[in-house]
Amino acid sequence: MGHFPRHTPRSPSYLFPLVISLSLFSFTAILLYKVDDVVSRTGTVAGHNLEPTPWHVFPHKNFDDEPLQQRAVKIIQCSYLTCRVSASGDDGAVQRRFASEKTRRSECPNLFGAIRRDLEPWASTQISKAHLEKARNYAAFRVVIVGGKMYVDYYYACVQSRAMFTIWSFLQLLRRFPGLVPDVDLMFDCMDKPSINRTEHQSMPLPLFRYCTTKEHFDIPFPDWSFWGWPEINIRSWPEEFQDIKKGSRAVSWKDKIPLAYWKGNPDVASPLRTELLNCNDSREWGAQIMRQDWGEAARSGFKTSKLSDQCNHRYKIYAEGYAWSVSLKYILSCGSVSLIISPQYEDFFSRGLVTLQNYWLVDPLQLCPSIKRAVEWGNQHQHEAEAIGKRGQKFMESLSMDRIYDYMFHLISEYSKLLDFKPTPPSSALEICTDSVLCFADDKQRLFLKKSLAFPSKAPPCTIKPA
Repeated sequence: MGHFPRHTPRSPSYLFPLVISLSLFSFTAILLYKVDDVVSRTGTVAGHNLEPTPWHVFPHKNFDDEPLQQRAVKIIQCSYLTCRVSASGDDGAVQRRFASEKTRRSECPNLFGAIRRDLEPWASTQISKAHLEKARNYAAFRVVIVGGKMYVDYYYACVQSRAMFTIWSFLQLLRRFPGLVPDVDLMFDCMDKPSINRTEHQSMPLPLFRYCTTKEHFDIPFPDWSFWGWPEINIRSWPEEFQDIKKGSRAVSWKDKIPLAYWKGNPDVASPLRTELLNCNDSREWGAQIMRQDWGEAARSGFKTSKLSDQCNHRYKIYAEGYAWSVSLKYILSCGSVSLIISPQYEDFFSRGLVTLQNYWLVDPLQLCPSIKRAVEWGNQHQHEAEAIGKRGQKFMESLSMDRIYDYMFHLISEYSKLLDFKPTPPSSALEICTDSVLCFADDKQRLFLKKSLAFPSKAPPCTIKPA
């Protein structure tokens, strides 16, 4: 029986490219599925996939409209890769220099004493992990600093770029005092209204950082984001903005300033006080000029008509709280006009240093228009004394330099860290955050503002708080 040659069956040659293409397609599909899964579960400073704040719709940015692959690459790059390649300096250099030079420490302003009062609720009990877990229900994000590195766990998206600039402020503190900031674990909320009521939480005070507090709340005030910039309404970092306002305040001499009380803002923020203030808009009857701010129109005109430095031409400027606390207080005080502060319910970290009739005038909200009128009439009859009050208010804000703001942040975090009864460790859901990773997520305008507020290692140690 003859033998026939055996042949291995072969696929037609045109099938090979098809098989390879199908394999690549399958691999890509699986990869994209995994990447999409990672992206959907990764909370970021951009707030792209977080629920909005309970009180304000979080506007979706162009970032959300980008193709999936492009978004995925950016999220992975900014969230997981950027900080790993960031250069790390000698964190102990500043500490060693302070020790070797025996630099004389300056004394902190009196307002730093409020730090101990803010933290007093935990002086005897300390702060446990259970405290933080309960505070998490009220927080927008969690900040954990370990060994000079910062980790953030995001819970919901803050309005506009508040989260980005607040997280940036922590990072700049680490740059300001490298190797000095202690390990810490804290919860932070970005809403304007405190939420940890003293009566409701008396049995277990919850430590929650935010921009303001009241005497009825446990919330711990922290410098607000706008000190580093507020790009949405074109407000620059505090050093730039203050110097511009101070320069604008000198454009008109005191005697030539308009002898009226001035307010310009948004009354449509569920604020009965600001609504009532509109009724005082009568220069003859109440000595006041009340202006409605249309932020939409201001944005369309490039904010040309809403520069803060152009709003210092009146002898008196009114501060009225809005939905709750307002960032506008520091800009009003900076004008050098007499600040007519309508009896405030909320206080931020620096307002505890203000003294009635020394650097501002207190207005009675129950007799709003008549109280404003009395202030204006007194000031116009006592111009020298009124001018002095305005100048002391401006000087107070000038003393609140970024040096002092970083000092305040340092002492607040240091004193808070001493109360923790556990060793801070970043949760598995937290991401390492660094200066470069925030810049990676920022859009062009945000990046410009952020870079202008970049901090550098301090030449002097933090100021010294006076003994209790």
